Amino acid sequence: MLPRDVISTGPLILRPPAEEDVEAIVKVCNDPVTARFLPLLPSPYGPQDACGYLEKAAARWSDGGAEFVITQDGRYAGSVGLRVPDHWGVASIGYMVAPWARGRNVAATAARAVTDWAFDHGVRRVELQAAVENVASLRVAVKAGFLEEGRRRDAKRLRDGRYVDMVSFARIAGDGVAPEPYLPFFADGELCDGVVRLLPLAVEDAADFHRMLADPTVAAYHFGPTGTLEEHERRCRYTGYWWVSGQRIELAVRDAASGAFAGHIQLAHVVPSLGQAMVGYSLVPGFRGRGFMTRAVRLLVDWAFANTALHRIVAGTEAGNTASHAVLERAGFGREGVHRGLFVKEDGTRVDDVAWSVLRPA
Repeated sequence: MLPRDVISTGPLILRPPAEEDVEAIVKVCNDPVTARFLPLLPSPYGPQDACGYLEKAAARWSDGGAEFVITQDGRYAGSVGLRVPDHWGVASIGYMVAPWARGRNVAATAARAVTDWAFDHGVRRVELQAAVENVASLRVAVKAGFLEEGRRRDAKRLRDGRYVDMVSFARIAGDGVAPEPYLPFFADGELCDGVVRLLPLAVEDAADFHRMLADPTVAAYHFGPTGTLEEHERRCRYTGYWWVSGQRIELAVRDAASGAFAGHIQLAHVVPSLGQAMVGYSLVPGFRGRGFMTRAVRLLVDWAFANTALHRIVAGTEAGNTASHAVLERAGFGREGVHRGLFVKEDGTRVDDVAWSVLRPA
């Protein structure tokens, strides 16, 4: 049985919900972001629904679980709760945050505090699940010290009717401090040099991305199947998860002036033990010959060396792709050698790969 309690952590106070919270809860539950990822909430959400929540919260406390509202400076900032621990001392945690409090580390601080509090009262393991495209919640899980344990495919249906994969996380009493992310997010949400902007690849980019890969010049040097539009939409929905988990960064290259989609660049094949990652890219025909991709590669490489532990960034280009060779040379990469017969073409023949690299500046 978890004690009905109040938790204080820095500027946040976590306490059991009360009638004074009804108006704020109604506003948060009608927020589009909240409604998107909590599809079982009534829509629209009214005061009677909030009063029902208060009754359920009281019942959860009585049954041995916990339900807190998060307040900052006396203002409602969100809610966080634990389901009743099972026979083996395992509980699951969930949370939501008011729009004004997002981006302030509120959810991560509250989730960590409640989990630590639960460990102090006999809970052995706390589980957390987040939709693969709910990047904010994925980041909360990592910041709060939860470790990813796998994905559950098509495990939840969103309000728009789509099924989404859920990422499973857990913390166990005695787990150490969570490491800093190997690939931190851009401080300003993008990289820009005044001509080129690099932004996280989003589902809205899927159609442009699909058309780019279908271009004969791009397709001629693309490794692997070009894929369907549906597959590219799914890829775009996963990009935030890949970034949070340190697997790779997928970016749209845009014209800074017009915002038009100009191409794609990625930092992939991340190997922390070697301090190495690989850059790859493609450009739409209308932006070729203008130095866009050279700028994009420089932006990403400079950011990587300034903000990550990467020591070495590599690239591989088909031997006949002279345009890509020129991009890498202008971006400061040097040739390292040739991997003979590495790439398999559609007709089954194999071609050589020219290997390139650039090292962290001394």
